[in-house]
Amino acid sequence: MKKEIITIAGKPGSGKSTTAKKLAEDLSYTHFSSGDFFRQVGLNKGLNLMEVSKEAETDKSIDELVDQKVRDMGEENKIIVESRLAFHWIPKSFKVYLDLDAETCAQRMFDDLEKNPSRKASEDFKSVEEMHSALITRFESEKKRYMEMYGVNPQDLSSYDLVINTKENSLENVCEKIKESYKNWLEK
Repeated sequence: MKKEIITIAGKPGSGKSTTAKKLAEDLSYTHFSSGDFFRQVGLNKGLNLMEVSKEAETDKSIDELVDQKVRDMGEENKIIVESRLAFHWIPKSFKVYLDLDAETCAQRMFDDLEKNPSRKASEDFKSVEEMHSALITRFESEKKRYMEMYGVNPQDLSSYDLVINTKENSLENVCEKIKESYKNWLEK
């Protein structure tokens, strides 16, 4: 049975948080971000985002804690879960992947440093180039960990009900496409 849950995955900087928050507001759903949860786990350990990502490569308990929290969100109803593995942990959800090239992701994330308290507290980059390099390192680290731990590739687009390029679409267009596809999915 389908659940009234939308899971949103994608590259760092592809617009997952912004999209998830807007959708939650539009649909009167709850919003959960595994990225914010992961950052908080790192901060609780005294680590920034890159440090906790690196530590997670050898300390499986970090990913296990985050993954369990995402699985717990799958027990909820009327929720937007933004997480690279939520599509896997909540299989009865409507699964969305937001795609974007790495250069644009890095620029967006760098621009967001000043506005996003969670990002600012756990990331300290001095340039877009530095952000880009860290983004690629982080993405490869996550991909490696998820394959080793679960045999899951979050970049396999066939796992999703809807894939949207966020460079070619405004936030409003992205949300409208998701809401329309989600409504159709629920009615099937």
